[in-house]
Amino acid sequence: MAEQRVIVIGAGPAGVRAMQAFVQAGVRPIVVDEGRRDGGQIYRRQPAGFTRSYEKLYGTEALKAEALHVCFEQLRQYIDYRPDTLAWNIEPGKLHVIRGAQADVLAYDVLVVCSGATDRLLPVKGWHYAGCYTMGAAQIALKSQACAIGSGVVFMGTGPLMYLVASQYVRAGAHVKAVLDTSSVKQRMQALVQLAARPGMLLNGLALMASLMCSGVKIHTGITPIEITGTPRGGVTGVRVGRRDGGMHEIECDAVGLGFHLRAESQLADLAQCEFRFEEKSRQWLPRIDENGRSSVPGLYLAGDGVRILGADGAELAGRLAALTALGDLGIQVNEHELSRLRKDLRAMDRFRLGILEAFPWPYWLATDLQDDVFVCRCESITVGELRRSVQELGADEVNRAKALCRVGMGRCQGRYCGHAAAEVVASAARLPIQQVGRIRGQGPVKPLPMAASRAESDSA
Repeated sequence: MAEQRVIVIGAGPAGVRAMQAFVQAGVRPIVVDEGRRDGGQIYRRQPAGFTRSYEKLYGTEALKAEALHVCFEQLRQYIDYRPDTLAWNIEPGKLHVIRGAQADVLAYDVLVVCSGATDRLLPVKGWHYAGCYTMGAAQIALKSQACAIGSGVVFMGTGPLMYLVASQYVRAGAHVKAVLDTSSVKQRMQALVQLAARPGMLLNGLALMASLMCSGVKIHTGITPIEITGTPRGGVTGVRVGRRDGGMHEIECDAVGLGFHLRAESQLADLAQCEFRFEEKSRQWLPRIDENGRSSVPGLYLAGDGVRILGADGAELAGRLAALTALGDLGIQVNEHELSRLRKDLRAMDRFRLGILEAFPWPYWLATDLQDDVFVCRCESITVGELRRSVQELGADEVNRAKALCRVGMGRCQGRYCGHAAAEVVASAARLPIQQVGRIRGQGPVKPLPMAASRAESDSA
């Protein structure tokens, strides 16, 4: 086993549990982590010198966060940990990474990708103003900089993350003026049977909402985002949303946290030539895996929210399952009873995931009514109107064709934040089912590299 070259990408919940399984089997993996410290996004550590308690920083998830951090510290001496290191491309048997300006190529026999998720976004008129942040960015500001994104904050979108971040802001003493949810109470009631697959998580979610209301935060459901008001010079000044009864809410604020649940960070799987499948309920293209975490590419395993959004608990189980499966594929004896238990637990979590998709659906229908002057791609300043013209006048009924014609998704984020919305606009303009317009194909590098980067070849593992 000493000759087997094993790499884990990511040091969040899935990555930590994967590396733990490898270490317990006597394998010393390389751990490539884009973050400065372990924990991933959900359990992101506070900077050195900050002394906020786990309870204040992570709320109801404090014990889980602390347990994961303790586990990582215990593993630290048995792994080759490489923080601040971006995995930016994958070739057969080779992982391209960069730290600072130093690029490297790492050979591998086993690669476990635990890439996590990012915010899923739909454009809203005015979302390009200063003071409008993604939900994840609002959370990072609180955890990494110990600051709120504004003095009066509105959270708008849908999904459990919105309520979690809002409650973390309230707990930290920030002024949350409102939570505006595109989903309805009726949709949540219809999803109760599936949500009951994880009763503890369901109760935690209900408790979060109750605590927000007890803190005086106004929660409005079934809303339709109309506009984030503001000026180019002064930034956000408020939001306007439609009510279910046809009326309108206007709320003054100086910051907005925006997000419509999450999307899998699947670019690395795409670059590795993994097969993808279209999931109707989430309207996402997701990497195809078997029940153990194997991808369609030999030696490459996928776990955590980079494959399907199961949350931190599910990511921990999926990370361990993928690593144990990889060990078994290498000829190392593993506990079949544990594998069976992990698969069973993950099936229950997947039922809960499908319930979340029903309770907090991706409001794709909003793309049809977006005004032409709304920016869909903020990196390249591409408007909805420009994207529609590429479809209606130039015949771009596939999202990569539209990308070539109008540059949507060609900016810094490489379509990570605008790709899903762009596909919905194309589908609406072309009057096609969303799966027929495809997805923006991944290209290396997945994120920008410094111009001064120097390359070194390595076969380390």
